[in-house]
Amino acid sequence: MGRVTTRVPATRYVVDDGAASARPRPDTLAVEEPLEVRVAGEVVAVTMRTPGDDFDLALGFLLTEGVVACADDVLGMMHCLDEGEDGSPTYNVVDVTLRPGAGSAQALASATRSTYTTSSCGVCGKAGIDAIRTRLPHDVAADPVRVDPAVLVTLPDRLREHQAAFERTGGVHAAGIFTPDGRPLLVREDVGRHNAVDKVIGAAARAGLLPLSGHVLQVSGRASFELTQKAAMAGLPVLSAVSAPSSLAVGLARDVGLTLVAFVRAPRLTAYSREDRLGTAAS
Repeated sequence: MGRVTTRVPATRYVVDDGAASARPRPDTLAVEEPLEVRVAGEVVAVTMRTPGDDFDLALGFLLTEGVVACADDVLGMMHCLDEGEDGSPTYNVVDVTLRPGAGSAQALASATRSTYTTSSCGVCGKAGIDAIRTRLPHDVAADPVRVDPAVLVTLPDRLREHQAAFERTGGVHAAGIFTPDGRPLLVREDVGRHNAVDKVIGAAARAGLLPLSGHVLQVSGRASFELTQKAAMAGLPVLSAVSAPSSLAVGLARDVGLTLVAFVRAPRLTAYSREDRLGTAAS
């Protein structure tokens, strides 16, 4: 499989009293490579990602885009081994086989119309917001979960404890599925925010955990419209972000009844929707 990190030559400069000194030193970077997702041999998406957990990423993408309804819709996934510059396999193509009759043709066509997404923004290049407002398969608004704010403010640090690639590079995002009492179930990393979320949702689907009712999705960056949509598609009632939300993310969270909290940095957080879920179970 591909490498998660790589070493490159670099030069560190230190400026002291207006004078700069230079020292050559190798640096560790997060690897970014394209992954092509095919369904029945047809390209559905190409995303720039950190190699690893590719099957989780492919399944999570198909689920959160509404192409498939559940993990059982997928009969199999395999890497198509194209060759890199050195003649070794790149593992940069995943071919997905669906069971007969599975797969939304409309969602598949919508996803296929925009076959390239960057590692920073999975919405870029799509025709518009309407193309990704997929009808939700789970009633997120009816989820009765309650989460103590005192638990939520601890989640970024708990997520960080599982970010091995970030510790080495400082250049990857993470997404984690947590129980209401703050226990981590699954964590995935990637150079792309949306890829990290697809990976962790795909991993949950492969483990038979969907819908993720009664759980919290903690992300290491900001809360975008797409991340909010992906959380809702997976049945997650709470999305917690370290950084700011966008206006569209807040609007979607309010529309579907998802609790969105952002700027989550102990001892504070800001709630933007469904604040009624914030509190102890007893309250």
